Amino acid sequence: MNSYPLVTAGQAQADTQRWLERAVIGLNLCPFAKAVHARGQIHYALYMHDEEGGLIDALLDEARALAACRASERDTTLLIAPNTLADFLDFNDFTARAERRLAREGFEGRFQLASFHPRFQFAGTEPDDITNASNRAPYPTLHLLREDSVSRAVEAFPDAQAIFGRNMQILQQLGTEGWAALDVGPGGGQR
Repeated sequence: MNSYPLVTAGQAQADTQRWLERAVIGLNLCPFAKAVHARGQIHYALYMHDEEGGLIDALLDEARALAACRASERDTTLLIAPNTLADFLDFNDFTARAERRLAREGFEGRFQLASFHPRFQFAGTEPDDITNASNRAPYPTLHLLREDSVSRAVEAFPDAQAIFGRNMQILQQLGTEGWAALDVGPGGGQR
């Protein structure tokens, strides 16, 4: 079930790209994102239904498509589901089911699944804790990453384990007002 106003595919993709450019790359929350973005190796896929029933199938289709491409042409996929799974706990449960399904379909060891949600909340934090913003996207989003690419990126980054802590510091320094000023929520950039 969804409590978002329905959005178009074009708006959802534009909002997600703006979030990627301003927050993920702009704040350097993921030091690996800039290169694949600059090379055009990110595929944006959209699941526009207002129920989750076919979302796992859509994810599996995207995994198959990613597996069929060379990393040099498509290194990663963001599957954006703007019209469903508005409740973060439902989304979190869904993500766990999706990971198990990817493993059963033979993608374990080939792809990692990362998840982003507008109401993402780390365990042990309050909903308004700014550090939750590190995993907040304009819409529920499932991110398929190639294991090989992640391994190469981690090897090239001197202290990959420190990324999480550095991100928490960046977000705490930025604060709620600074995050809001990035204008990376649904419909942002149109004001």
